Amino acid sequence: MTVQISTLCDSAADYGGKICVMGAFDTLCARSFPVVHPQCSLALRLLFAPEEAGSHQLAVRCVGPDGREVLPPFEPKVDVAFPSAFVPFVTRNVVLNLQRVAFERAGLYRWDVTCDGIPAATVPLRVTLFDESRSATGPAG
Repeated sequence: MTVQISTLCDSAADYGGKICVMGAFDTLCARSFPVVHPQCSLALRLLFAPEEAGSHQLAVRCVGPDGREVLPPFEPKVDVAFPSAFVPFVTRNVVLNLQRVAFERAGLYRWDVTCDGIPAATVPLRVTLFDESRSATGPAG
């Protein structure tokens, strides 16, 4: 399996096999802590080769700066079938829509993605205190 896309974004959707991603980001700025981010999505696009046909168990875990899980794990199954022997690969999109995610403190958070227990991707998120002096040139979020 190859991870083609793994990102946090404002919104994402699987649209007829295409993945639509809007507003990819890696930093959130808060004026105080704890802070609740109202809505975002984790978007994954996975590519499978013919020898990887079958059912695969994904696991997505959000880990905080202290190493503890921030959210319950998301564990979808992904079924991979090939319509014919002439198809060289297939892709699957996985979108995790996140509502009201609470961040207790500033730090580096991450979403760890595994497939069948094997690490596949890590999506980092820097959560930081908003600094008025760099607001015009600082990171979005």
